[in-house]
Amino acid sequence: MHDLGGPISRADAEEKLHKYIAAHSAKGYGRMAVFEGGDFAGYVGVQHLPDPAHPLGPHDEIGWRIARPFWGQGIATRAATLCLEDVFSRAGLPHILSYTARDNTRSQAVMARLGLTRMPSLDFDEPYPPIGTWHGLVWRMTAKDWAQRAGGIE
Repeated sequence: MHDLGGPISRADAEEKLHKYIAAHSAKGYGRMAVFEGGDFAGYVGVQHLPDPAHPLGPHDEIGWRIARPFWGQGIATRAATLCLEDVFSRAGLPHILSYTARDNTRSQAVMARLGLTRMPSLDFDEPYPPIGTWHGLVWRMTAKDWAQRAGGIE
């Protein structure tokens, strides 16, 4: 959450959780809790964002938030790989997007390991009150990209 102004309040976290639960119920996929050795490590998942006012319009975005004690263990990459398999095979999504801030090199590395393609033409700026304007760098993966990657073709 560093690039988004730091940790959010408990009330904001609960509001997010309720949105994630509702989205999962509506779409059959969404953000999911990740545990490592019985400890809550964060969340990973594909979230449908229906807002036509979003700079990217309605879209499906894969994202993650991993607690600092679990950084560098491959948790985001492993969990996101399972999520991609699910949304491309079971849910039948044609593509997903992922985005992060310019200085969030850890998430950018996960995106690269997942095989997402950097899409500079989709980069966007968005008002985000805690920090002012947030600058998003965008990556994309299509179902075809996933099938080729999963089939061992890179």
